[in-house]
Amino acid sequence: MRLSTVILPIYRWQQGQEVWRRAEDLGFHAAYTYDHLSWRTFRDGPWFGAVPTLAAAAAATTRLRLGTLVTSPNFRHPVTLAKDLITLDDVSGGRITLGIGAGGSGFDATALGQEAWTPRERADRFAEFVPLLDKLLSEDVVSFEGEFYSAHEVRNIPGCLQRPRLPFAVAATGPRGLKLAARHGQAWVTTGDPRLFETGTPEQSLEAIKGQLGKLGAACEAIGRDVGELEKIMLTGFTPDPGGPLESVDAFVDFAGKHREAGITELVLHWPIPDTDFAADLKTFERIATEGLKQLV
Repeated sequence: MRLSTVILPIYRWQQGQEVWRRAEDLGFHAAYTYDHLSWRTFRDGPWFGAVPTLAAAAAATTRLRLGTLVTSPNFRHPVTLAKDLITLDDVSGGRITLGIGAGGSGFDATALGQEAWTPRERADRFAEFVPLLDKLLSEDVVSFEGEFYSAHEVRNIPGCLQRPRLPFAVAATGPRGLKLAARHGQAWVTTGDPRLFETGTPEQSLEAIKGQLGKLGAACEAIGRDVGELEKIMLTGFTPDPGGPLESVDAFVDFAGKHREAGITELVLHWPIPDTDFAADLKTFERIATEGLKQLV
């Protein structure tokens, strides 16, 4: 099992660069950031752009993998996103992973002046967005005419350092999203079952994740792909008792062991932010980063 972190883009870079460097020093496999224009309770506070933040983080680190959890079509277009990703992959020396999802109904959904899309509309766009982005990152010249997106003789030379392109980590729980993960993903992302967040139990959450993994396996089997080829990433903090795994090293080891047994191959912990839903003791967090996985048997 790998252990990663997600660093929200809330820091002016004089402070932020120290956080990203510390994540590398602690030995995390990857450090991700949210790709939103603003997000929930952080809406009226500092919030910086994901792409320039990752470019700066690439310059401030040397080994740490970097990426988004997650980018969505809510305010991104495949053509411009592909150019940014190829640049990020180059600047980082091939350390970028694109976490990508269908998006939600939060602030991003209406920031450009449009009506928020329904879940079906989001799924429709996502089903066109991912294959087109895959093509744009894999081929030098692309033309495409879809229902939602177009590309006219788009050049993406020299392409990604990572070949045939940088990896996709596809966030999905529904059947259409899981099909996209099976066909285009190098990894799959879950936050658990959101219906259990307020009223469920940790045991119910674990069973729900096992069910999601079973559906992912079925989606892979349907196209003749080995589900073992995909990493299974869990972004923590959105299941019952969200702060529980960060209460102590022992609590983390228990949580990680159960989820590794279920089939999760990478856990992602939120970097602690005082006085927020992601508050946690920083010293305990750092002990988990350096000692937690070593205690798994």
